Amino acid sequence: MTSPLTPYHITRKWPARHPDRLQLYSLPTPNGVKVSIMLEETGLAYEPHLVRFDANDQLSPEFLSLNPNNKIPAILDPAGPGGQPLALFESGAILVYLADKTGQLLAPEGAARYEALQWLMFQMGGVGPMFGQLGFFHKFAGKDYEDKRPRDRYVAESRRLLAVLDKHLAGCEWLVDGGYSIADIATWPWVNNLIGFYGAGDLVGVGDFAQVQRVLAAFMARPAVQRGLTIPARPAN
Repeated sequence: MTSPLTPYHITRKWPARHPDRLQLYSLPTPNGVKVSIMLEETGLAYEPHLVRFDANDQLSPEFLSLNPNNKIPAILDPAGPGGQPLALFESGAILVYLADKTGQLLAPEGAARYEALQWLMFQMGGVGPMFGQLGFFHKFAGKDYEDKRPRDRYVAESRRLLAVLDKHLAGCEWLVDGGYSIADIATWPWVNNLIGFYGAGDLVGVGDFAQVQRVLAAFMARPAVQRGLTIPARPAN
């Protein structure tokens, strides 16, 4: 029997051992782990495939056939809407799709749904881009620039965003009153990365944001988060 995934060019580079499962093409970066954490939280069966940036996998014709924007993560669901396969990229769109598919971590209607989408967009439009730019100027090539104004701009904006989160969380257990949601899954990997991988916690004064630290700790303690942060597994060498 022909697999519904056979027509998709990406499966030639990353063959599906379990073509009946959702296929995840990703790397454990802040954007990538949003989806692996979501999949672990929901219990949906899936098969992860590592997209290696060091091998320029994201620029391969196979990957570009699924995401022409050459960014991870991307998914291929053999059981999409109407029972037909669905290819999807952009982490925020994937989170909404998986929430609706499973009926988990996003209210199906009403104010709680739009509040979660509000904070999801806050992460997509602010937290991710600003923290990412700060990481470049603090940890990577940007540190060699004599002019520190670009770095300081992103420090100031990252600190402002953390203050927005901190003030909001003073009255909430999670980002949305309805409880843990895709808004948290989108946001906290970036906060964790800012402090950990980028080593910019002191630079932004994260100690000033007690509520951010509280919710980050609760997020990191979740078993599904701990699993999702390592999926797909990076190569040993």
